[in-house]
Amino acid sequence: MSIGNLKSEGNKGNNFPYQRQVLNGLQAIADNTGGSADCCDDTAQLLHDIYGLLQGTARTPQISSETGAGATPNAYSVSIANVGAGVGVINGVNIPAGTTLNFDGGFNNLLDPMSFNATGTTFIITSIV
Repeated sequence: MSIGNLKSEGNKGNNFPYQRQVLNGLQAIADNTGGSADCCDDTAQLLHDIYGLLQGTARTPQISSETGAGATPNAYSVSIANVGAGVGVINGVNIPAGTTLNFDGGFNNLLDPMSFNATGTTFIITSIV
């Protein structure tokens, strides 16, 4: 709030009048009820909603061994390891033996299902749903 700290006029370097006016203006905004709702109700609800999103939630891990065709579940994260001797297919892409792919949807995002074909090999698929 240094804009009120002018030495050319007024209180010669005293910032108090400017700061008081700013604080009075802020208090007037806070006191304005706008009808039936307090000005801070929306902010309090928004903060409550954000708090709810940031709270931890129990997730269920799943693991399966696949030797045929299928699809992964809608999940927060998925890992697919080709532990067999042959080539497998994930979303139309050949995955050589010994390859592990990890997918993470990020914060509270779900991954869409991915198609796979493990015919002739073995996929170990783990997911968090």
